[in-house]
Amino acid sequence: MRSAIPTPSDSAFGIGPLTIHYYALCIIIGVAIAIWLGNRRYRAFAENSEQSIGVVADVAIYAVPAGIIGGRIYHVISSPAQYFGEDGKPLDALKIYEGGLGIWGAISLGALAAWFGYRKRAKKLELPSFRLFLDALAPGILIAQAIGRVGNWFNGELFGRPFSGPWALEIPLSKRPIGFLEYESFHPTFLYEAIWCLLVATLLIWLTPKLRAGQGFAIYVALYCVGRFAIESLRIDDANTILGLRVNLWTSLVVGMIASVLALRFARQKATEIG
Repeated sequence: MRSAIPTPSDSAFGIGPLTIHYYALCIIIGVAIAIWLGNRRYRAFAENSEQSIGVVADVAIYAVPAGIIGGRIYHVISSPAQYFGEDGKPLDALKIYEGGLGIWGAISLGALAAWFGYRKRAKKLELPSFRLFLDALAPGILIAQAIGRVGNWFNGELFGRPFSGPWALEIPLSKRPIGFLEYESFHPTFLYEAIWCLLVATLLIWLTPKLRAGQGFAIYVALYCVGRFAIESLRIDDANTILGLRVNLWTSLVVGMIASVLALRFARQKATEIG
């Protein structure tokens, strides 16, 4: 076989009695960077007012746990076979450290919890609109997603169809899906998504001065959907389908269209109309 990206042999390491999973570590690092960058951007949007100090971290207390729970729920619902199918293990649905967070569930429940936390803070302080808060967070969320995909690499998951190009991903026999046991290398879809997330994050940071409130987050969702639709079409792991298409493909299509409409709508609003 030609040279290929190897899958790490270990997905965790020990420190004394503790076992640290690389996937969980990547999630923690991603969240920390998202909060740091989001705080910097939010304070800039709020013109570095004293009232903006600590807002992102305070809201993260609500949004991060909700996002993880929402992401796990979506993953289990959209790919239920390994948990509730034949020979499935329902208790494995609780093992988040083994991978499996659906971004749509994470964004939905995380954004709802963020709105709740931001609203509580805004009742006491004069803060920018929630749309601007989401705009401030968008690039950091994308970077966190990219780092999280590195965790998928350590777990030997999120790969696509068989592929033998120079950037192919070598997958151990034990992790290959049924029907593909004879293939040794596959598309590294985790890497494709990580690169796409970083590109969109960079674009959003560059576009920030040109956007109206809410546009940044809407563009983030729309562009992520474009990349996810293309990448999802390469996936070969078990998933629910509707009319022959994976649920994630339908979700990317519908959510992407809604986000695109919102981005255009926000762009046409005057500053005085933005709340």
